Amino acid sequence: MKYLLSSVAVVALALSISSAARAQSEITLLSPDPIKATIEKLLERFEAKTGTQVKVTYGTGVSTRKTVASGQALDVSLLFAPFPEALKTGNIVPGSATVIARLRLALAVQKGAPKPDISTPEAVKRTLLNAKSIISVDPTQGSVGGIALLALDKLGITDEVKPKIKWVQNGGLVQDSVAKGETEIALGPYLSDMRNPGLDVVGALPPEASTPVDITGFLSTSVKDSKAAKALLAYLSSHEVAPVYEAAKIFPAH
Repeated sequence: MKYLLSSVAVVALALSISSAARAQSEITLLSPDPIKATIEKLLERFEAKTGTQVKVTYGTGVSTRKTVASGQALDVSLLFAPFPEALKTGNIVPGSATVIARLRLALAVQKGAPKPDISTPEAVKRTLLNAKSIISVDPTQGSVGGIALLALDKLGITDEVKPKIKWVQNGGLVQDSVAKGETEIALGPYLSDMRNPGLDVVGALPPEASTPVDITGFLSTSVKDSKAAKALLAYLSSHEVAPVYEAAKIFPAH
């Protein structure tokens, strides 16, 4: 009986230690949904490499910024720039800012339609001014709409082009509209998920026409396992993962 109790105590202790180890090796991540497929691949590799488990929560580019701005940052939060409201809250560490990759604004047309010239800022300007109709995600619903507006401002054609842009709730509606021939041009993220079979993605707009958007990671001020969180940020921004970003039409930070 004495030995049985000892054995039970040893097992209980072992389970306690194992449970504590698991708790210490789990961190949380907040990420914008447009890069979900890529993040999932990278997290699978990170977990296999380090043994650290990552519990991830997704939201739109807009909602993730609002989540952090409301004081609900996770251990690591990935945000599409700009994010001044998020920085003001004090629940992320500004000095931890790490650009993991960059997104570019892309232009797409209906499958088989003539592909407009977007090789230079002037060419992009002519294409958008000559377009009969344009569609993108509502800036209040997703980041890409805000990126599109910034591009128009950069090109100096906001007043002329904005009235003919139709704003919709999500990227799926954007792509469907152009694929069906209802709208001439789609402005969306240059990502592998823009693969509606009824679309031809002409390409990413040149940086001089649309500034690439930094995907920036931050540590929370309340992170419990800072070592694991820092390791995740370092991994997501490393040369090692560049091919994964490139395959998804995301531009690596390095």
